Amino acid sequence: MLPVNQRSESVTFPRDILIGRDIRVFREGREILTVPEITVREGEVLAVIGPNGAGKTTLLSVLACLEFPHKGRVFFRGVEVSRKNALGIRRRMAAVFQEPLLLDGTVLDNVELGLRLRGLKAEARPRAMEWLSRLGLEDKARQSVHTLSGGEAQRVALARAFVLEPEVLFLDEPFSSVDAIARRELIGDLRDIVRATRVTTVLVTHDFREVRHLATRVLVLNQGRIEAEGRPEDVSNHPRWGELAN
Repeated sequence: MLPVNQRSESVTFPRDILIGRDIRVFREGREILTVPEITVREGEVLAVIGPNGAGKTTLLSVLACLEFPHKGRVFFRGVEVSRKNALGIRRRMAAVFQEPLLLDGTVLDNVELGLRLRGLKAEARPRAMEWLSRLGLEDKARQSVHTLSGGEAQRVALARAFVLEPEVLFLDEPFSSVDAIARRELIGDLRDIVRATRVTTVLVTHDFREVRHLATRVLVLNQGRIEAEGRPEDVSNHPRWGELAN
């Protein structure tokens, strides 16, 4: 595992799609996130791992344009994110959280919604059905979301994100509320989809098993600071960082 000032170049991607510089976030007068620089490379799956309270979700919120840092700048495809352009940039991204956050209605209603809000009504039905099929939910399209298991609900949330064809997909502890069997199956299906679509992905987790299955690069975050970065195997082969990540 390499310290931050000795970054690994073993995995290369065409360009940086997201860059954060001198990011600082405060809560109640206390600095909870201090990140001099972070890059997300196009086509990679970047995992941010660390203990509870490390600042992982805050970092994701800043990169996903859901929250502005108190200090610092974020760039998306070379354009600095501002309050004027943040909404437009955010529409080019998608996020899935620990809770599925489904709306009342059918499974199909939920997956179509984002496309309909974007004025793509003619495309909404076929695209939604395609993604429900890819995630094994085609036969549940007309069911109420209230009839779904936890794993099925999270699959709907993923379909709702993928149907938008995001340039960056953010995953914030998406498997933590799913039972062990459903989690294993969901991680396997998600890995296959991410590889097939090559969507740039940022995964926040405290579970190194998810990192091993999904990530191409890992950042270890602790007390609001990036302690190290490298490949998943670098983390698992170095007890100090493996202990911190777990």
